[in-house]
Amino acid sequence: MHTQNLEYNTEREQLVIPEYGRHIQKMIDHAITIEDREERNKVAKAIIGVMGNMQPHLRDVADFQHKLWDQLFIISKFKLDVDAPFPILTEEELMQRPEPLEYPQNHPKYRFYGNNIIRMINVANSWEEGDLKEALIYTIANHMKKCFLNWNKDTVEDDVIFRHLFELSDGKIDLQNSNEDLSNATSLMKTKKRYNNNNNNNNNNNGKKYRSNNNYKKRRN
Repeated sequence: MHTQNLEYNTEREQLVIPEYGRHIQKMIDHAITIEDREERNKVAKAIIGVMGNMQPHLRDVADFQHKLWDQLFIISKFKLDVDAPFPILTEEELMQRPEPLEYPQNHPKYRFYGNNIIRMINVANSWEEGDLKEALIYTIANHMKKCFLNWNKDTVEDDVIFRHLFELSDGKIDLQNSNEDLSNATSLMKTKKRYNNNNNNNNNNNGKKYRSNNNYKKRRN
């Protein structure tokens, strides 16, 4: 058996984008050597067609063709000189480090209310004065009271919630002199208890079904 002409992967040139395989890379390497520019452009478009057929699930993705042309130049190590329908990606642009992302620094004073409470307060502040705005404000206050009870698992006076709401809204929402009370702790936590009871009932029912099935199997055996 003759093994002189065997080609091992360890001896081959490393693939730039392995997903496309070695045949695509060889086709691009051949396109680089074509001297006639018109012929080279035709071959490049043909290669783009093959690359697109290898990823049919991405055809409807925005800028799919642009991505293919960028990958064509990357695989060619930016040696392929052809006319592209998109701005040609350069090696400098590819190697350029992206600007660091600015992550929002949210360090709320009252973390148990959650970050969304500020968004809710901002929405309320953007509404015109009226019954709808007042209803929204009291909904937010009741939500804050429920969050407080979930975190503290204790009672809380409405004045505490009103003071926190005044502070979080930068003084724009002031219920501290309000004559209207928020929902009591029992009604606010009732939903949570009902949910827990339903889960317990489901677990008990599942347990009963399991035991009944086992007893049935034992009687049959």
